[in-house]
Amino acid sequence: MTKRPGTDEYASYYENYVRQVPEGDILEQLKGNFEPMITYWSSLSEEQALYRYGADKWSLKEVLGHIVDTEAIMSYRLLRIARGDTTQLAGFDQDPYIPTAMFDSVPLPDLIERYESTRRSTLSLLRTLPEEAWSRRGNANGKDVTVNALAYIIAGHELHHMNVIKERYTLSGLTSE
Repeated sequence: MTKRPGTDEYASYYENYVRQVPEGDILEQLKGNFEPMITYWSSLSEEQALYRYGADKWSLKEVLGHIVDTEAIMSYRLLRIARGDTTQLAGFDQDPYIPTAMFDSVPLPDLIERYESTRRSTLSLLRTLPEEAWSRRGNANGKDVTVNALAYIIAGHELHHMNVIKERYTLSGLTSE
């Protein structure tokens, strides 16, 4: 599926994510993000991965954990909607996830492994969807969303957070271009 979703395919609060995804095939975008993500996260030491740009801001490990958790949730929604499940899907509140996940105590290689397995699962699911599944609509958090839009939201959410890292987490030798 290479068609950018229309604004009627997702809630307006996802526009920032969808807008960040470059033109082209969404599967290629998700695959293309994979190696740079692994390279970036693997380049950090445990100490660097604990860096926060403010006392009340997430550590880099927490950002990665959040990216992975969100992709897992969005992929779950995508699966259910793609399979024709019309049950209204619950929203999720990201705020309690960070303190309860305790990402800062998880070894960075384990977080990277979770990222890898989650992304591979997402790609596997998307590659095996029949064409008609991409336009299926469901309801998540009280808002209509298509399978296509969820794929873009996953990619755009990751791009959003990587841009935040580039803008706000820059330390000498910390971020790689």
